[in-house]
Amino acid sequence: MTAPSVLITGCSSGIGRALADAFQAAGYRVWASARKAEDLAALEAAGFTAVALDVNDAQAAEHLAERLNVEAGGLDVLINNAGYGAMGPLLDGGVPALRRQFETNVFALVGITRALFPLLRRSKGLVVNIGSVSGVLVTPFAGAYCASKAAVHALSDALRLELAPFGIELMEVQPGAIASRFGANASCEAEQLIAAGSPWWPLREGIRARARASQDNPTPASRFAGELLAAVQRRRRPRLLRLGNGSRALPLLATLIPKGLLEAVLKKRFGLNRAL
Repeated sequence: MTAPSVLITGCSSGIGRALADAFQAAGYRVWASARKAEDLAALEAAGFTAVALDVNDAQAAEHLAERLNVEAGGLDVLINNAGYGAMGPLLDGGVPALRRQFETNVFALVGITRALFPLLRRSKGLVVNIGSVSGVLVTPFAGAYCASKAAVHALSDALRLELAPFGIELMEVQPGAIASRFGANASCEAEQLIAAGSPWWPLREGIRARARASQDNPTPASRFAGELLAAVQRRRRPRLLRLGNGSRALPLLATLIPKGLLEAVLKKRFGLNRAL
């Protein structure tokens, strides 16, 4: 039998690379995407089919679909994992930062899925969208990121219904804290906005704390990947899967704690409980 195929975006490190390892060990042919030449070389050396892909490049997505059609004959699983976290005060980043965040975390997800839809339709495949608990529990200094993941949640619910007539399933995954370079990358994003001229300059340590929050007692990426793989292989797959430290507790807090109390806790946590 031909090995099932999976395309995973954003495989340079962290969740994406761990997923590539897990699916390869389970017998899948793994198409692993990244942007940098050194990351692609490492993926190729590990036995994956490395794909140079900027998820924001619509033409590249179309070319990838053509290549998959010729070389794999279809696609069984698409994992939309590529993304990043824009950190900092919303008004400091403004519309340009918000637009960049949505381009990668939201618009690209739809674009990649659209380009690969014919292949998924042929195989009656599965789409896995990597969201975040940050789309459920919104925090300060991560507004653009939280909004993008809330959009992923809404789009996943809509796509699940729209793909159903074609036999394509959709599973959304909302990770909690997972060990990866996300925190380091988010910190770099935050540092680009933190400046002495900002009205939020006195709260810069709170901004930095939020950027690092995803790495507070994180779940190993390998464990996350193994649990996601197990869910993919179930006969009845879950519509929504929450994995990793805080993935269940944080949404529960967002649901059960009165909004005013939750805001008071967040204000204190990030230094927003004093006048500037």
